[in-house]
Amino acid sequence: MDWTLEVIVVPVSDLDRAKHFYSEQLGFAVDHDTTFDADTRVLQLTPPGSGCSIVLGKGIVKGEPGSLKGVQLVVSDLEKARAQLVERGVEVSEIVRMNEKDGGSFVFFDDPDGNSWAVQEIKARATGGEWK
Repeated sequence: MDWTLEVIVVPVSDLDRAKHFYSEQLGFAVDHDTTFDADTRVLQLTPPGSGCSIVLGKGIVKGEPGSLKGVQLVVSDLEKARAQLVERGVEVSEIVRMNEKDGGSFVFFDDPDGNSWAVQEIKARATGGEWK
């Protein structure tokens, strides 16, 4: 049986500001933005090429805005990814190279509420999820 991770809930204080950040600045696709009533709205966004989405919401999301820490995106070219983030106005760290092996380079950024993200470079993977 496969167990897939498909959604991560991100607690935010301002849905429109967060939608702008994740869609316009990070380039996530807006899968849906649904308002059920004055107190309930759900947004689902997906990073390019990802099988996992994020959900932002009003009336459905528990957790304090800014409390999500350590979520990690993975790219094959960290320098290019960092340049895209900078070009889109995201305050992102310099590249941190933790070792010479593939998978040891990162950049870090926060969304407007302080939810913390990492971007890791992995150039190739072996089958079965092992490092190549």
